[in-house]
Amino acid sequence: MSYSDFTLQLIEANFGVKSTPGPLFGDATPASVPGWLRDQLERGLETPLVSEKARSELIVMPVLQACRELSHKTISIYSGTRMDASPEQGLVGECDFLLARAPSIPELRAPLIAVVEAKKNDVEAGLGQCVAEMIGARLLNERTGSASGALYGCVTTGEVWQFITLEGSVAVIDRKRYYLVEIAEILGVFQAILGSDGAES
Repeated sequence: MSYSDFTLQLIEANFGVKSTPGPLFGDATPASVPGWLRDQLERGLETPLVSEKARSELIVMPVLQACRELSHKTISIYSGTRMDASPEQGLVGECDFLLARAPSIPELRAPLIAVVEAKKNDVEAGLGQCVAEMIGARLLNERTGSASGALYGCVTTGEVWQFITLEGSVAVIDRKRYYLVEIAEILGVFQAILGSDGAES
């Protein structure tokens, strides 16, 4: 079993973490969108986004790079990194993207945000995987003495973004989905996360 095998129902049964919809980041201030990102997204959307690889390279990674730039490079982006937090519980596997408040080094440290690319453009199907990765990140942080408190996740098709918070035994899934045309709002949510108490290490 790995992160991608988890559903929200399995997570509640295995870890006692309940998922509930709720309002998140409603007061987040839209961020200034770098000109290079607008140009990159415009070029990306002119390309047929028929594969996860295309969406990852042309949309998701540029958005995350802009988040890193807006945070004054205080975060690191890990793409396709394994996070084997607890093999006996199935919390293993390769993560699409992890954002960590730590220097850019090969070894993953202090994961804060898990970003899951929705398979077959199905955001709902990616929620279980995302929460599982957040639980894995929390275990890793506890083991290494890194940041505690809330952890964050996001499931995205590239064009649609849905955020999640995990605190204690509750995962709150944002009722609002953001669309790429709302890129300033998407960046604003990431900035709200990175500026929150839960992001401190």
